[in-house]
Amino acid sequence: MTLERRALGADGEQLAADWYESAGYEVLDRNWRCREGELDLVVATPKVLVFAEVKTRRSTTYGSPYEAVTFDKQRRLRRLATRWLAMEQQRGRDHRRTLRFDVVSVLAPRGQAPTVEVIEAAF
Repeated sequence: MTLERRALGADGEQLAADWYESAGYEVLDRNWRCREGELDLVVATPKVLVFAEVKTRRSTTYGSPYEAVTFDKQRRLRRLATRWLAMEQQRGRDHRRTLRFDVVSVLAPRGQAPTVEVIEAAF
């Protein structure tokens, strides 16, 4: 992955985190990694725990960013969420809340303001 693509992804994740915080969510984790992969964002309110997959693109030439979250990716994210929850439980943290999987689509064309679209309960 090139430095430019990595920076674009990081910028998109920051925009997504900012969106959630402005909507009253607390960011619990960013770029959480284990052997099986990575969770982009874990955010929460007192009632909901959200695992958010962030996809950032410069254009829709190859489809909208959210279209990159395939069935296989969804399955992997569910496994990662289970691992994250197990780790939190081992640390004595209780996250008994409604679970939700969101997809955040960030479109950032060069020279234009980026747009953030949050698809709640995407899968």
